[in-house]
Amino acid sequence: MPTLDREGDVYLLHLGDDENRFNPDWVGAVSALLDEVAAAPEPRALVTTAGGKIWSNGLDLEWMGANTGEVPAFVPRVHALLGQMLALPVPTVAAIQGHCFAAGAMFAVAHDFRVMRADRGFFCLPEVDIHIPFTPSMAALIQARLSKKSAHEAMTTGRRYGGSDAAAAGIVDAAVAEDEVVGAAVERAAALAAKHGPTLGAIKEGMYPETLALLRDQTPIAFG
Repeated sequence: MPTLDREGDVYLLHLGDDENRFNPDWVGAVSALLDEVAAAPEPRALVTTAGGKIWSNGLDLEWMGANTGEVPAFVPRVHALLGQMLALPVPTVAAIQGHCFAAGAMFAVAHDFRVMRADRGFFCLPEVDIHIPFTPSMAALIQARLSKKSAHEAMTTGRRYGGSDAAAAGIVDAAVAEDEVVGAAVERAAALAAKHGPTLGAIKEGMYPETLALLRDQTPIAFG
């Protein structure tokens, strides 16, 4: 399960060492830890990392297949988590050390900045290839955070971007060696930790009002 540590002014949210897929327990744990960071005294910033070969592989399709009756109410919880990260009144940096797929990729783009491993691991939105259309909320998030060209290519082709390609496309802000990912993310986050939380939160709310409204809508939704 996700854990939270602190390194100076930077909180380190560790998503886990497995596939870090979105199911009710995992989503609830991450959301609670984000609330904890948001409520912490300033200065503070957040770096989200993981262990192993995967940062996050997205929705827990196995859980969803075994709990189909719960899926319409669960998908809005996923949306809400994405919105929580997008509007968090804290500087946020994703330290992507491995594969970052589907809802995991969406969670990454909801951060303010992203640092990715250059030599291995992919950023991918595979929905077109697994026959799962994006929900309007998910599509709005991706299009709000990526350039039109990069969003169109990523969403319609399912391209797997390595770290350097993702940086060239503006999907991530830096691609570095494996042993530099967390350090580079912490350095970037620490430089922003003194930003005034309420002001930063208000700016994010003002930048993404339509996207946040969609992400926060808890109306049950069919998926897939």
